[in-house]
Amino acid sequence: MRELPRQLSVEQLAELFEGRTRLVEALAQREDPLGNASDAIAGLDEADKVEALNAHPAIGATHLSERSASEQGATADPVVMTELAYLNQVYEEKFGFRFVVFVAGRPKVEILEVLRERLERTREEELETGLEELVAIASDRYQRS
Repeated sequence: MRELPRQLSVEQLAELFEGRTRLVEALAQREDPLGNASDAIAGLDEADKVEALNAHPAIGATHLSERSASEQGATADPVVMTELAYLNQVYEEKFGFRFVVFVAGRPKVEILEVLRERLERTREEELETGLEELVAIASDRYQRS
């Protein structure tokens, strides 16, 4: 495992976070950007937080970066994939941003359960959780690269 860096460029962070967003730009200005991500997130407005979440691909999407495809693993049972697509849509309509979860090799049927549970939460809880998950994904990606 790689140690977390003291500094990362906008380009490096954009790869870890699936796009150049205000969050990525704020992190690039910090030492230990992944370790201090919560401070950077606290300085963002809601629109910038939503932008960061929406840059990440949806679980079960078909057009993924090579890295996301590897993390999400093989496609699951078509019934699971259909329900995942449906609940992703319900989630986005309810909260106004994409469902983000650190998959960590878990099967899609397990992620489906996480999605169902998180649909019961408040928007504020989900915005915070989604951003925490986003940072966990980026940190894991950095350590694996």
